[in-house]
Amino acid sequence: MPRPVPAVPAMPVVRPPGPGRLARLQQALTLGALLAALAWAAVCLRHGQPGLAAAGAAVLLGGYAAVLGFEMLLLTATHARDPCPRASPGALMRAWWGEVLTAPKVFCWRQPFRSQSWPDRLPQQASGRRGVLLIHGFVCNRGLWNPWLARLTTQGTPFVAVNLEPVFGTIDATVAVVEEGMRRLEAATGMQPVVVAHSMGGLVLRRWWAEHGGGSRVHHAISIGTPHQGTWLARWGHSANARQMQIDSPWLRNLAQREAVSTPLAGRMTCFYSHCDNIVFPPSRATLPGADNRHLPGLAHVQMADAPEPWAELQYRLLP
Repeated sequence: MPRPVPAVPAMPVVRPPGPGRLARLQQALTLGALLAALAWAAVCLRHGQPGLAAAGAAVLLGGYAAVLGFEMLLLTATHARDPCPRASPGALMRAWWGEVLTAPKVFCWRQPFRSQSWPDRLPQQASGRRGVLLIHGFVCNRGLWNPWLARLTTQGTPFVAVNLEPVFGTIDATVAVVEEGMRRLEAATGMQPVVVAHSMGGLVLRRWWAEHGGGSRVHHAISIGTPHQGTWLARWGHSANARQMQIDSPWLRNLAQREAVSTPLAGRMTCFYSHCDNIVFPPSRATLPGADNRHLPGLAHVQMADAPEPWAELQYRLLP
């Protein structure tokens, strides 16, 4: 078992900083879509066209479902000879519908309006109790983890959930955010935390580890839908961090080279991936050689963050 980090005086419960630029952007997009749908419906109803009013509002509020469906088609088309089992049409349909229901809860409620509902928990009595660091992914904030944060608060587990900004900057620029969160947990608990990362957050963790990890700062890591080997979809991304997540990108090759000369993180990592992941595909791209790679069949990308299996793995890793 890794040697505990020497304890230092614990820190109090700290409410996270302001909601951040992403939350404000998603607030504007959510409210803008609602206002546009209402305005469209009002104009159409004034002209006696209720059908057109309903159709236009449905497009404005539910058009994202078509985008998710297109991503599922791309996932199927690019599977080729990927070693992960191919998802059946029925599994893809169920995953698509699950993501249709999950996405608004995350991107239109938790992240824009509820990202500060559960403050980081670092009580004075946290010393000697293992904590959790949670790292979100691309175009997300700490509100993604609200169901986890509520349960961690209830069970009294110390935790820090970071906000990665700049949102569209390089992955490298977020390393300092992770280091600050790690230092707070180490100071409060005197122990190596368990780190849980969704999507791009797993790459942020690996980049942090290559620079700051050493051999004893993480008790265990859990990645969920992380493009460890890049993702086909990133070829359409134009932001700096999206380009870094392209398959066989220079950044990923450089990260692998840096990891080769440091203590490997993969040996203490559990990677969850899915053949219905509409963001990271082909699906085996979310696995990491040397890690404990576990398939979550039938779940889409954001859905996986709320799946029971990663939560159960975290509870196991928190055991004394």
